[in-house]
Amino acid sequence: MRVLLVLLLGTLMLPALGHEVRPAYLQMTEKADHGYEVLWKQPAMGEMAVHLVPHLSAGWLEVKPAAVDATMSFLVSTWNIAPNQRPLDGQTVSIEGLENTITDALVVVHRADGSTWQTVLTPTKPSQKLDLGSRAPTALPTFLPLGIEHILTGIDHLLFVLGLLLIVRDRWMLLKTVTAFTVAHSITLAVATLGYAHVPVPFVNAAIALSILFLGPEIVRRWRGETSLTIRHPWVVAFLFGLLHGFGFASGLTAVGLPSHDIPLALLLFNVGVEIGQLSFVVLILWLEHAFRVLQIRWPQPLPLLPGYAVGTLGALWTIQRVLILFGGGA
Repeated sequence: MRVLLVLLLGTLMLPALGHEVRPAYLQMTEKADHGYEVLWKQPAMGEMAVHLVPHLSAGWLEVKPAAVDATMSFLVSTWNIAPNQRPLDGQTVSIEGLENTITDALVVVHRADGSTWQTVLTPTKPSQKLDLGSRAPTALPTFLPLGIEHILTGIDHLLFVLGLLLIVRDRWMLLKTVTAFTVAHSITLAVATLGYAHVPVPFVNAAIALSILFLGPEIVRRWRGETSLTIRHPWVVAFLFGLLHGFGFASGLTAVGLPSHDIPLALLLFNVGVEIGQLSFVVLILWLEHAFRVLQIRWPQPLPLLPGYAVGTLGALWTIQRVLILFGGGA
């Protein structure tokens, strides 16, 4: 466990301005006069946007956008394409820079007759010819690997889970704790994705960082043989903070802009992906801990203290960063 954490610290020390792995989103809506409104959502963290540039082979998107807006999650650009241009059907859509990322780009075309055509571009397939008369591969299956990517690249979520593992030693209690965390974030993921509740992303990010900071002192108390509510009933704390983490998971899904009829299945696939990633991480940590115990490795005296203090220190650092962002004092 100590070795794994040391290896992770290289990535943990990078600026943690957010945790989402968001797909890009390109929507082309045909208007009654057969012109198009094009909407492009480029993943961003504050002022830092991922280098992704959409292109259509007819050159529609090579002109300056009609409007550009920045949010905490996306840089949003819109174009208004006049009618009597080259038909959209048969053009090739491509996303420049997608091959250098670990995310996907969802492409959706809303036709004037009410039909919808959608597909997904990936780092290994960043372009595709638009054949609007065909049945395009559905974009929904991408939400399963998206959920896995979301948790495995969401360092703050993994650090929270690691903190729980450092506190809980009894396997039955560990099962209860992980289950409580899963149930809680599944509830708020569904509530937020279906539109019944909304919490601003900056507030969610700050609260998640605070949940990690909270675990730091609890880990130290556990080492000292002391007790607390968290140590006696870790599943309660896991459930309460899991509700916050669920809103964080939801931000990676709701911001995409799926058609309403696709949301339930996308939600299910995304949540299953999150659970696969989370359980894989837990199993890996437990396996490493067992292997090190069997090998009877003797660690230098300061090293066993590193995980708990790393959880608290990084939690404090991220809390400060995200509170500054929340109140407009940082980017």
